[in-house]
Amino acid sequence: MSLVRVVHRTAFSYPASVTASYNEARMRPVDDDFQTLRSSRMTISPHTWTDAYEDYWGTAVTIFEVLQPHEDLEIVAEATVEVADVVEDRPQVEWEELGGRAVLDAHVQFLAATPTTAVPDEVAALALEVAAGRPPAEAAEAICLAVRDRLEYVPGVTTVHTPAVDAWAAREGVCQDMAHLAIGALRSVGIPARYVSGYLHPRADAAVGVPVVGESHAWLEWWAGRWVAYDPTNRRFAGADHVVVGRGRQYGDVPPLKGVFAGGGASDLEVTVEMTRLA
Repeated sequence: MSLVRVVHRTAFSYPASVTASYNEARMRPVDDDFQTLRSSRMTISPHTWTDAYEDYWGTAVTIFEVLQPHEDLEIVAEATVEVADVVEDRPQVEWEELGGRAVLDAHVQFLAATPTTAVPDEVAALALEVAAGRPPAEAAEAICLAVRDRLEYVPGVTTVHTPAVDAWAAREGVCQDMAHLAIGALRSVGIPARYVSGYLHPRADAAVGVPVVGESHAWLEWWAGRWVAYDPTNRRFAGADHVVVGRGRQYGDVPPLKGVFAGGGASDLEVTVEMTRLA
């Protein structure tokens, strides 16, 4: 178990005055069986009202609008989260159960391809080859590793909306590309898989109470008897250094911030994440 404080700051600067801005933020970590949200708050400048709701996928959404003219907009989301260690036991489920009506009905949304998770035939064939002779839980990890081993981690060549097929063609990408590709490969063989958005504490050796530069991160969860969290980028199961904010079919279901604004022109964007182990 670890207790972590996360400070996620997003700042926009505009070359001209913005007359109105309407936004929704998904920056509040989840509170579930594996993660306890101790506290959270969001500060917005210019100061404005906020409201909150839980979206279809179970992610907390904060909505706000800024109707006074402004040339800068800053959103600071702070949270303290208790995260459980990785669960080592492997669930046991057979392929026949995965293909049964109960699983298909329960997880149909995490079995269908989406524009950013659809994989080319080459990846589907690779997943089928890797899964042969393995039970689903073992096959899922092997598929994630096989996809990851064929991609080089290269920032800047893709965006959060790049389709998996394009990242595969380039054989380059970052965490969301590796998550999208692995999700598509898992779904292609009948293993339900969902996209996870959150934060990763990058330093296992960081002392308690010392802030470090954290990362917004993407990984996945597959279902093979229960949901299992796996980080394909780092080739390991997600654990106490992973803080979950949202889950969905793909990145488009869980963007940290999205909105529209009037005026202003092209903005400069600065995003920082600071993480501190508290215990």
